[in-house]
Amino acid sequence: MRNLSILLVGLAALIALPHALSFSQQEILVFLVINVLLVTSYRLLTLTGEWSLGHVVIMGVGAYASALYTKELGIYVPVSMILGAVTAALLAVLLSFPLFRMKGFYFLIGSFAAGEIIRLIWKRFREPFGGVRGISGIDPMPDFSIGIYQFDFFEPVSYYYFAGAIVIASLWVLWRIEKSPVGLTFHAVHWQDKLAQASGVNLRAYRTLAFAIASGFAGLAGALQGHYVGTVNPNSFDIEVMVFVLTWAIVGGTQTFYGPILGCIVLTVLNEIVLREMGLEQARPLIYGAIMILSILFLPNGLESLVQKATRRKPVAKPEEKAAT
Repeated sequence: MRNLSILLVGLAALIALPHALSFSQQEILVFLVINVLLVTSYRLLTLTGEWSLGHVVIMGVGAYASALYTKELGIYVPVSMILGAVTAALLAVLLSFPLFRMKGFYFLIGSFAAGEIIRLIWKRFREPFGGVRGISGIDPMPDFSIGIYQFDFFEPVSYYYFAGAIVIASLWVLWRIEKSPVGLTFHAVHWQDKLAQASGVNLRAYRTLAFAIASGFAGLAGALQGHYVGTVNPNSFDIEVMVFVLTWAIVGGTQTFYGPILGCIVLTVLNEIVLREMGLEQARPLIYGAIMILSILFLPNGLESLVQKATRRKPVAKPEEKAAT
């Protein structure tokens, strides 16, 4: 009952939040919601012990694919978003054949190379990818109404509600996957790969599965972003953006489901409120780098460790111990 009450209060706060913000802050909130899905999907991949530098490019694959499905084939936008996510997942399966011949540091570098090849293809071919300028004039999410509420997706509040519903549903699916036998096997592949293999687990198949699922949800995040902004280009998915995702995950922590989400929210608030007000937004890569180093040195388990300490229940003293005191 207590958990249900907390959930209802949290949902009420999320619904009311955009109405307490300015227009520019509402737009930031939309991107924050999308980035929460991006960084949470990235965590699913790290469960198998592999860290990628191409996850943001995979997000771009979903954005480009959904944009092309609507512009070139006239597919209804919500359907094109799903197809964009599926396209990103299928590409991840193809990339898994060369990439999962590598592990650890070599996988990290291989994923970066694969991402840069994809970005060069986008830049090189004006048809259909639009070259360096990318694709503009992407069809927006069509307006609709539920009861008395009219969803106008040119307004950030409406898109926040739409994206928020999609992201909450996606987070629930990702959480269920992690708690399922498949998710437990992902952990085993990371921490006890030899034992898991000896038990009959196909390590490569499970790494590929984690890569495909994570990429599918990253592609969905890209589709949500592309149809909101109305344009996609290769520079929106470069290594600088990937470093931000890494920072969110490391600073927040990856041992819990909520760790990367916490890192994303805290660092976004830091950037949009503190750095922007101080005129230091251009120094964000430098400041993010310093935050990552300090986090590794002084908070190796991330912000999630602070939450765990704060919520840890103190042991109740036994009656004889109380009497002794």
